[in-house]
Amino acid sequence: MNASFEELDYAKTPLGELILRRRRVLSLDQDVYEVKLNDSFLMSSLVKASEIALADRCLEKLTCSDMKVAVGGLGLGYTAHAALSHRNVGSLLVIEYLSAIIGWHERGLVPLGASLTDDNRCKFVNADFFSLASNPQQGLDLEYPGRRFDAILVDIDHTPDYLLDEASSNFYSENGLATLARHLEPNGVFGLWSAGEPDDSVVNRLETCFESAEASVVEFTNPLLSLDDRNTIYIGISPS
Repeated sequence: MNASFEELDYAKTPLGELILRRRRVLSLDQDVYEVKLNDSFLMSSLVKASEIALADRCLEKLTCSDMKVAVGGLGLGYTAHAALSHRNVGSLLVIEYLSAIIGWHERGLVPLGASLTDDNRCKFVNADFFSLASNPQQGLDLEYPGRRFDAILVDIDHTPDYLLDEASSNFYSENGLATLARHLEPNGVFGLWSAGEPDDSVVNRLETCFESAEASVVEFTNPLLSLDDRNTIYIGISPS
């Protein structure tokens, strides 16, 4: 029988103390994996609907085959895993700033680790997504400078105004989003995960940089707390 609580990994990172833990929730008869950064909860395997929706709602807007997809932020792997479930995805580049998180997947410490590392379409890169996104000449793929993608999906900060690190703030400006759009193929899709309700100012910024923009709400229930919640997926479509 599994222990009721276990700290699986601890690491000091440039953003602070990072902890991965697993606990058995008897009322749900399941293991729950949780990630903490300093004193804040970053993510939980118990509530993952919006992370999955980030991939599904964006990729369903594409009709091309052999899609090239980039994901900013690996976390517990739910967005990356959902992207790979789309058969038209030919390659997936996952950019993660914290090397410890990549290690969790490579060491099999998290449930989806093996499914990602065993899929030859998927490649992990330990790098700062925001730094790469700000340089369209270099691009997101360090091996192929200037490479463009059919979809870029980002789940790093809590919201465009509630950041893990203030260094990423320029990414969410009109200039930063316009630069991000240069990494997309024509008719490419940019998707951005955000906690909470839609923010009209974010949609307005996207509309200045993309052919069209929308905020898609994801409703879900936290079964442990019996609470309903809502997150937002911002979507921008690049010009044809």
